[in-house]
Amino acid sequence: MGRPTTKTDLLAAAAANYEKLNTLVCGLTEQELGTPFDFSHDEKKKEAHWNRDKNLRDIFIHLYEWHQLLLNWVHANQNGDNKPFLPEPYNWKTYGGMNVGFWKKHQPTPLADAKGMFQNSHNEVIKLAETFSNEELFSKGVYKWVGGSTLGSYFVSVTASHYVWAIKKLNAHRKNCSKM
Repeated sequence: MGRPTTKTDLLAAAAANYEKLNTLVCGLTEQELGTPFDFSHDEKKKEAHWNRDKNLRDIFIHLYEWHQLLLNWVHANQNGDNKPFLPEPYNWKTYGGMNVGFWKKHQPTPLADAKGMFQNSHNEVIKLAETFSNEELFSKGVYKWVGGSTLGSYFVSVTASHYVWAIKKLNAHRKNCSKM
């Protein structure tokens, strides 16, 4: 399935990838859960996130914080507070620093709390998506505050696409652990 372009496909992809992620997480062994992520030996994994996240908690927190970005952005703009998706001082070229800030903020957060926060915020994002029509989600120009994109593309990014990112990272970690 390609990137969703309808409300039905968005909700289906978000649900399917959420389920895949949870199934993968439930299958992690004690060794996999207890071994810090280390992708330093893989020359193909140069993006900052490969070094940033060290465990499952970090992945849950990253997903949770991006859910919060979407929820806060949509609610603020629905209430007439013209707010950008990324908070000041970040933009699409500098948001890596924001992600590091999320990581640092949640180092004391226990894994169980992070998992619960992620599950709750996923449900909130889905409930919010369900309140919009297909046209509101996937037609350009419906909401001035969305800019040149569609509102649905933001929902896809923080759910289905982000869950694929998490699955790829966890699978790479499992592969590393199997070599030990």
